[in-house]
Amino acid sequence: MLIHWYRLSHWLWKHHVPVLPKLFWRLQYLLFNCSVPASCTLKEGVTFAYGGIGVVIHARCVVGRHCLIGQNVTIGGKSGWYEVPIIGDNVEICAGARILGPIRIGNNVIIGANAVVVKDVPDNCIVA
Repeated sequence: MLIHWYRLSHWLWKHHVPVLPKLFWRLQYLLFNCSVPASCTLKEGVTFAYGGIGVVIHARCVVGRHCLIGQNVTIGGKSGWYEVPIIGDNVEICAGARILGPIRIGNNVIIGANAVVVKDVPDNCIVA
């Protein structure tokens, strides 16, 4: 359900509708206790486990195709850095994981529960 709200608000944001994307963001914050802004890029096939409860994604973050994002996941920047994480395709981010800073996560990666990732991760890896 959360992904449908995001898709609608992202479409409105891309077409420069002024108020509705912010309204959808506030409503999803109240309903799902998460922050997935319309300006971030979630490609096709992205799903949220347990309705995306507690998920926080940076406004400039890019998440690749067919990724699974668990509950209470944070994908965000670091103080003093403009760059934000870029997540590859087919990535599974398990519950409570934190991905912080100007890093790249490769394709076919699994990030374990409560992992804190602050360095680049190559393709086909498991981080725990």
